[in-house]
Amino acid sequence: MKLTRLFLLAISVSLFVSCSNDDDNDTPKGAYDNGFFILNEGSTGGGSVSFASDDLSNFTADVYKTANAGDFAGVYLQNIFFNGDNAYIIAGGSNVINVVNRYTFKLVAKIDSGLANPRYGVVKDGKAYVTNANTYSYINPATGDTDDYVAIIDLATNKYESKIDLNATANRILLENGKLYITEPYSSDKLLVVNPATKALETPVTVGYNADSMEVKDGILYILRGLSGASSEIVKVKLADKTASKITIPQAQGRAGYLDIYNDKIYYTVGKAVYAINATATDAATTPIFTATLSTGGSIYGFTVNNDKIFIADAGDYASNSKAYIYNLSGVSQKELTVGIGPNGFYFNN
Repeated sequence: MKLTRLFLLAISVSLFVSCSNDDDNDTPKGAYDNGFFILNEGSTGGGSVSFASDDLSNFTADVYKTANAGDFAGVYLQNIFFNGDNAYIIAGGSNVINVVNRYTFKLVAKIDSGLANPRYGVVKDGKAYVTNANTYSYINPATGDTDDYVAIIDLATNKYESKIDLNATANRILLENGKLYITEPYSSDKLLVVNPATKALETPVTVGYNADSMEVKDGILYILRGLSGASSEIVKVKLADKTASKITIPQAQGRAGYLDIYNDKIYYTVGKAVYAINATATDAATTPIFTATLSTGGSIYGFTVNNDKIFIADAGDYASNSKAYIYNLSGVSQKELTVGIGPNGFYFNN
């Protein structure tokens, strides 16, 4: 009997410790855990970052200012990427990356060297790889399309380390199977391929001009080309052999804007409408899921599908606070949030 009681006591203690550990694991790591950030590009007066909880019950209009009173996030906020407990906020107009704790948003460091109009970043093996647009072609026609590069940043020290010259324009960047894939939105019809191990360019892939949004699924890179006066396309690049095929979006629908992949579907925008097709589809959708109701003169400036919801950022007038809209996957409105100037992206902190 004593052994039985001791055995039961041991089980009880074990269960209590286990439950306590589970409870500890569920405890939020900070005020901005279990939610998503909305990056607001801003104007010459600076950008901002908004936050909403996953259940949409809590909202903070400017978490950077709230956590870092008196500090300036920078001009034209472009992108956020994560590594460990840190978030990295790229301010392209200020040539700076703000490093903050992703759960408290307290400033950790500023990376302010080796950058020239930084755009987007990814992380591999403790290094950040950040595309830099350098001098735009309208500023310096002689070199504006060929002087872009990827800055390599050591995230242990938050210091610029070196760069990879691209001899091309650089915009969005994606890491897959140890390679960096970079879209050239205007000056070339190529998808750049960079090997970070050798810091060398590999043979590019012809995908067409105006390649922009891209996502990868099951070894296929999906790239959206938004064209005016012609049919937009979803280009599918099989990464194993770099072969490309395409899905043509009817020109009558308008110019495509953004693409995201969620579960087994490709979601994309054309004008203010949102469409969806299966990832294995060979034809574009003929009917949208829904058409977003935006502000007067507004346009879709950011687009993401996650957590069974569709997130749309409204560019507004680029001069005053604008809106972010959340819909369910059927296109039924769930929430409308007033955010900062020029919201351009959603980043999930889970």
